Amino acid sequence: MFRYLLILLFYFLFLNANAENKHKIISNLQSIENFDFKFEQNVNGKIENGRCTIAYPKKIFCKYARSNNKVLVSNGKSLVIKTLSSYYFYPLDKTPLNFILDKNFLIKKINKLEERIIDNKLINFTILINDNEINIFFDKETFDLIGWQNTDMYQNFNITYLSSIRKNRVISKNLFKLPSRN
Repeated sequence: MFRYLLILLFYFLFLNANAENKHKIISNLQSIENFDFKFEQNVNGKIENGRCTIAYPKKIFCKYARSNNKVLVSNGKSLVIKTLSSYYFYPLDKTPLNFILDKNFLIKKINKLEERIIDNKLINFTILINDNEINIFFDKETFDLIGWQNTDMYQNFNITYLSSIRKNRVISKNLFKLPSRN
C-alpha cells in the first residue's frame, strides 16, 4: 500500500511540475511584444548566424552575418529572403514560420501538449500541423523561447538556436518593411 501511495505522490508531483513549467512559459510569452536575439541556424549542415528581431504577431527581421547581405523579413503576411544575387518571396502562411511567429498559436498548442525535458535544461514541445512537425524549445530557467527545428518547404532540415535574448525593446515600425527586389 505504501508503495502505491509513493507512486501516486511521485505522479502528482511530476504532473504539477509540468503544469508549472507550462504556466511559466505561457506567462512569459504573454508578456512579450517583441524580442531580439543572436541566432545560429543549421540547414542541412550549412551553418549561418546573425541577429533577428521578432515582433508579435508574425513579424521578423533577420540580418545574417558574413553573408552576401542576406536578410529575411516578414511583415506578418509575406516572407522575403534577399541576398545580393537573389530575391525570394513567399506567402508567410505557406512556411513553418507562420506558426513559430504566432504567440497565440504557440500558447494554445502548449496548453494541450505534453512537455519533454531535455538534459534538465530545455523544455520541448512537438507541434504537428499540416503534415509538418515543429519542435520548439524553451530554457528551463528563464522560460524563454531558445530555438526550434523543422523541415522547411524545400524539405531542408532546419535547426535554429537563439541566444542573447532581449525583450520588449523599442523598435522601428519600418524594420519589418519588405525589401524591394533592387
